[in-house]
Parts: sequence; structure tokens; C-alpha cells
Amino acid sequence: MNAQAASTTVDPQKTRAAGEFKYSSPLLSCRFDPSGQFVFATAYDNSIQRWHLASGKQAPLNAHESWVRALAFDPSGARLYSGGYDGQLMWWDISSEAPQPIRTVQAHRGWLRAISVSRDGKLVATCGNDKLVKVWNAADGSLIGDCFGHGCHVYNVAFHPERPVIISGDLKGVVREWDIATCEQLRQFSAAALWKYDPGFQADIGGVRGMDFSPDGKLLACGGITEVTNAFAGLGNPMAVVIDLESGEKKQQHDSSKKLKGPLWNVRFHHEGFLIGACGGHDGGHLLFWKFDQPQEFFDFKMPDICRDMDLHPDHIRVATAHEDKTVRVWQMTA
Repeated sequence: MNAQAASTTVDPQKTRAAGEFKYSSPLLSCRFDPSGQFVFATAYDNSIQRWHLASGKQAPLNAHESWVRALAFDPSGARLYSGGYDGQLMWWDISSEAPQPIRTVQAHRGWLRAISVSRDGKLVATCGNDKLVKVWNAADGSLIGDCFGHGCHVYNVAFHPERPVIISGDLKGVVREWDIATCEQLRQFSAAALWKYDPGFQADIGGVRGMDFSPDGKLLACGGITEVTNAFAGLGNPMAVVIDLESGEKKQQHDSSKKLKGPLWNVRFHHEGFLIGACGGHDGGHLLFWKFDQPQEFFDFKMPDICRDMDLHPDHIRVATAHEDKTVRVWQMTA
């Protein structure tokens, strides 16, 4: 944590606008880089955009031929990994003024939905619609192993911050733990509240849309949608399921007191003891804040437009959100 975060009192109920960056296309996802100097966002025009937070200077990253949902960084901050709906995984050198891909791998058949990088930066994990979790060598792009076991689309994947395991979550809320060295499944957990079968449309709807570990690595939050009444329109309520990784049991379910319509697209634990979720859908965009021991939010922050993703800045004070109105917004949780 940096000096600013250590000396500033964070108060979600004081959340206010701290900047915005406009683009020419609706936005899908957003991430701060590890240095905290930049915010990156992906767009409907298949591009990735980079903005310098202080100056607003913008740089495009163009190479994908499909929508890009997945973004992840090497811990050093010098490298970005991106994944597209065409299944491609790309490595980018983001230290340059005009970043270009330095490696491309055809990683999955169909959508590549999420990427995670190991704490030492040596491994990259991906997941996608081919029901697979894959582990890659970050140095040369070679495939280290496939994790078989999911029975449907895999929506999210993450390296545990302390233990040598990978966690993944799929369309039906099945969460699996994998041994990094062998790619064998170790345990299985349930976030089944984030899935429903709609007999009218004969479709599964749900999925672990967002995933994050608590600062001590003992809890896993999975965000998505619950109580879906129309799979075609995505009509349902946001929910976060928190799993105790020591016991393997569900610890808490967080929902919306207003029964907002739309998924939680992402979740982030805050070190001061609360969980942040970004909801976007028929009721617009909302940041929801929960205390760990309470099922409903203690604060609901309404945003100007539908939100599709969220990330927490390294300073733990600022939050970025990506919106359908072609804007990345930065919010500050201080007076």
C-alpha cells in the first residue's frame, strides 16, 4: 500500500467523481496497471485503449480482431496480457509509447473469457468457452498444461495469492481448485446461486462474472446474477457469493436491497473490511458496498450509465468503471 492510501481515510459513502476518459465506442472492461499511472479499457471496436491518469494522454492497442474482455498484468507492470472472443491470447510491451503485441497464441476454441498471472510473473492462466483452464509459460508462450473437469463454459480464473493453486468458476457456478504443477483438481466449491436454467428459452444463464480473493487469501468472492426471470433479456439480480477457502463452505451471499436488475460484472475486496461490486443492466450502473458479515449493501452508489466492469486502484482509494456510454469513469472514495 502506498503512502497516500495509508494516510487517507477511505469512506465509500463519500464516493465522488475523480475523472473520466471518453472514447468513440462503448466499453467492455477496464483495469488499472500495477504502477497506478494508467487505466486500460477494451471497446466494441476490438481495441484496447490506454489513458495516463494524470495527463489524460491516450494510446491505442490494436491487434485483436474480436471483442476483448480479458486483461491482466505482469506484476512488474511492464507487460499486459489480453484475451479476445476469438480465443487469442496476446502479450504486450506496455512500456512503449505505442504498444504492440510481442506474442500471440491461439489459446482457446471460442471465447477466451479471463486471464490471471502468477505472483512471480512466470505463469499465465486462461479459461474459455471450450470448458478448459490452461496454464502457459509467460517467457515463451508454450502450453504447460490443461485443466479438464468443467462441464460448461469457464467464466473466470485466478491464481491464489499465497498457495500454488488456481481457482476457476464456470457458467453454472461450479468453482474448482487446481494444482498448478499437475493441473489436477484438488477441490470443488459451489456458487450455484449464480446460475439458473430458463425452461422457456431452454438456456442456461449466469456464470462467475467476477472473482477476487480477500487480502489474507482465506475468502473468495464470486460475482454474477441470480433469480433470473428472462434468460434472453438477462433479467435478474446482482449477487456475490463468498466462499471460505479453508472450510470449502459458503460464508455469505451479498445481494441488493433494491433488487437491482443486472449482473455483478466484477468484485473487489478492500483491505479495510468491505467488498465492492459493480452492477450494470436494466437499472443502470451501480457500485455496491458490503460489509463481510452483512448480506445487503451498506451503500449503493448510482452511476450515470450502464457499467460493464470495475477495478480497484493500487492506492485502494480510487475505482475505475467501464460504461456503455463510451466512458471510463474514475471514482474516489474520500471526502
